[in-house]
Amino acid sequence: MPRKTLIKVFAVLAVLAIAFASFTSLGGKSSMPSVTANAGEAPTITPPSGDAPAELKSEDIIPGTGAEVLPTSTLTVHYTLMQWSSGEILESSWTSGQPATFPLSGVITGWQEGLPGAKVGGRRLLVIPPSQGYGAMAGHPLEKETLIFVVDIIAVS
Repeated sequence: MPRKTLIKVFAVLAVLAIAFASFTSLGGKSSMPSVTANAGEAPTITPPSGDAPAELKSEDIIPGTGAEVLPTSTLTVHYTLMQWSSGEILESSWTSGQPATFPLSGVITGWQEGLPGAKVGGRRLLVIPPSQGYGAMAGHPLEKETLIFVVDIIAVS
């Protein structure tokens, strides 16, 4: 192998090693839940490990192509709720077979901040710290829990 090519290979490996070291030192201690991307089917969620994130995390599992969720929207969704600490599914509209319809302004802050921008046909993962979940509701059984929601957007009005 020519000397210049060898130097380039080592340079790329060095950059990758630095990137990996940076990632692990900046919070690589937790693993986010993984979620299946089968549209029209209840999601399967693999429980996370490690410490829960302190800030809201929002990720499109399936990007939608329809109408966009706005802060003023009324939504029809299917959702599944998992508790970070136990990995237990606490609630799912898929189980009852009935989607939920509600104004976005009437739900927890984590949904109000994590769902705008999602589109009909999409599936979004939300990891919500207690302060943006039920932490503001003293005495609520989930007030100290980080919540994992997987939300499928069915309709927006």
